[in-house]
Amino acid sequence: MGLDDRDALQVLRDNFTAPDSAQSFVGRLFTRWFGANPSTRDLFPADLAATRIAFAQAMSWVYGEFIAQRAQEPVSFLAQLGRDHRKYGVMQQHYDSMCRVLYAALRDELSDDWTDAVDEAARESLNLITGVMGGAADAEEGPAWWDGTVVEHLRVSRDLAVVRLQLDSPLPYHPGQYVKVEVPQCPRSWRYLSPSIPADETGAIEFHVRAVSAGLVSTAIVNETRPGDRWRLSSPHGGLHVDRDAGDVLMVAGSTGLAPLRAIIMDLTRWGVNPRVHLFFGGRYPCELYDLPTLWQIAVHNPWLSVTPVSEYSADPQWAADYPEVAPPRGLHVRQTGRLAEVVTRYGGWGDRQILICGGPKMTRATEAALIAKGAPAHRIQHDPLSE
Repeated sequence: MGLDDRDALQVLRDNFTAPDSAQSFVGRLFTRWFGANPSTRDLFPADLAATRIAFAQAMSWVYGEFIAQRAQEPVSFLAQLGRDHRKYGVMQQHYDSMCRVLYAALRDELSDDWTDAVDEAARESLNLITGVMGGAADAEEGPAWWDGTVVEHLRVSRDLAVVRLQLDSPLPYHPGQYVKVEVPQCPRSWRYLSPSIPADETGAIEFHVRAVSAGLVSTAIVNETRPGDRWRLSSPHGGLHVDRDAGDVLMVAGSTGLAPLRAIIMDLTRWGVNPRVHLFFGGRYPCELYDLPTLWQIAVHNPWLSVTPVSEYSADPQWAADYPEVAPPRGLHVRQTGRLAEVVTRYGGWGDRQILICGGPKMTRATEAALIAKGAPAHRIQHDPLSE
């Protein structure tokens, strides 16, 4: 039965969803792959922890879709993944060797549970996964990556920076999408960032970055990036968007989660008539609402935009004096105090709006849950894929 055998597919999926699977089974898988193909180790960063987790999560999701007998989304996801993996230097031979090693690792891991049905499901699913990825990569004619030079690095708060680059050639993307970025301080360690401006035909691009705890790349970007640094960017991902014909919009941005929503708002200014957009922009302290002046400038000239600043604490810490003043200009809503999810839902359920949420995973989950509890339909809520 192969891909039609849900029970056999579930047996395979369990290897990627079991507790500590990213450290145990996937860890042994990568060790086995590198042993059989030593050159593949150079494709990955020194610390494989995040790679193992991402691999386990991706495989678990793909097999979950196979079990549900849904093909369109996983095939689209795998094709995009294959196109994106070109930036690592992945070639067809790597997909072939991974397919062989993964099949052997699953067979050994399952041992007595490896039946003829599981064998057939494994062969068909792994051939599909690696075949779609490799085929999409081979068929793609666009660049594998885009290089650019940092032209400005602005430290806007203690752990926040705005970075502007000039790309060697323009990167086509839709406002709201995100790209993977490699910086010289952390070779082969890629991090997802969202452009904060619409695609520019001259190759200008801007990112807002917050240094996160134990975040090697984000910390390097905030603390060590300098003009002249050369960055590498991947092809864009994501489908966050506003449908101008689908009614009014609620946007909720936590810290640098503002970036993709800002790009969408800037893109909307191309039209004279838009749906109403209400943006809640939040940070821990008032001083971390770093982009209020820009938002005010947009709102002054575009009456369809309303902005409510939100901070968890009412007063700034002492270190705020070292960074630019970001007091809300006159014309914006009065700043509210509290957690974003609580403040947003004070105004109602927003069930009649298109809802876009961007920020850290905890904030995004809490805001989504609070809105649904207030009556907002889940299918009206958009956010990027979440990971801790």
